[in-house]
Amino acid sequence: MKNLTRLLCFTILLTSLFSSCSSMKGAKGTSLFNSKDLSGWEIYGTEKWYVEKGLLVCESGPDKQYGYLATTKSFKDFELTLQFQQEANGNSGVFFRSSIEGTKITGWQAEVAPPDNNTGGIYESYGRGWLIKPDKALDKHLKMGEWNTMKIRVVGDVVTTYLNGQQMITLKDEKIGKATGQIALQIHDGGGIKVKWKNINIVEL
Repeated sequence: MKNLTRLLCFTILLTSLFSSCSSMKGAKGTSLFNSKDLSGWEIYGTEKWYVEKGLLVCESGPDKQYGYLATTKSFKDFELTLQFQQEANGNSGVFFRSSIEGTKITGWQAEVAPPDNNTGGIYESYGRGWLIKPDKALDKHLKMGEWNTMKIRVVGDVVTTYLNGQQMITLKDEKIGKATGQIALQIHDGGGIKVKWKNINIVEL
């Protein structure tokens, strides 16, 4: 009887450890960028997207128009973490639950922009425009010319963004809740833009 009890306790312990390890493994998520090439992504427009020294680089081309690099896969609920470093203008963004035809994108953008331009806010492209902007006092968390970490959490109809560990906004929106789609990085029009990206990681929820 004692041996049976010990065996049962040992089995429960193993099950608990396996479950814990599985959860930890799942929490690591999936890398969307392999640091070698643009596998898993598709270019929209004529602006420049390339890999240099293990970094993903977006840069304005001669046309100076909008450009996008979008995942070939669609995502619904997720937590996306990435790092960006702005050079020159640095006006960019991270779209989610989006769809693209040519260079016309529909969906929602977590803004990435120079100081005093609402980094971390949510903009609806070809729709309602700005849905929410961060408090201006939070802009101090943006490090222009340095590496920044952005986290975008989208679950159902709730979106929350973080910049370098600081929550920037939280938004509840019915229209967002009904959508699904690609994740896309943006080059704004106007020219003179260069942004580097790395450690693009997603955890599907």
